[in-house]
Amino acid sequence: VQLQASGGGLVQRGGSLRLSCAASGRTFSGYAMSWFRQTPGKEREFVSCAGGRSGAVLYADSVKGRFTISRDIAKNTVWLQMNSLKPEDTAVYYCAADGSGSCFSSDSVYDYWGQGTEVTVSS
Repeated sequence: VQLQASGGGLVQRGGSLRLSCAASGRTFSGYAMSWFRQTPGKEREFVSCAGGRSGAVLYADSVKGRFTISRDIAKNTVWLQMNSLKPEDTAVYYCAADGSGSCFSSDSVYDYWGQGTEVTVSS
């Protein structure tokens, strides 16, 4: 089972990036798929989640209105569209999958993790 995150890069303040997380090795249709981010010296921070069964989505307050999560169950892929990026969005972004299908902001419940993709927003 593997989650492969991609799409990170360097962008100026106000710019956009689209992160992708491709899952392989099993079907993740019932899984909640989430994005977290982490900067050096800080704990991993919840960003957004797409629920597996309810179709619910959840966002951290810091990204509401700027980020949009979406998923294609057939493609086993989840995306994070990030608009109006700010320097404080700079981090390594990780995708994660939770078999309960429910969205949780705690990283301890997630079963699978991707390797991370780095996002840098310059001012």
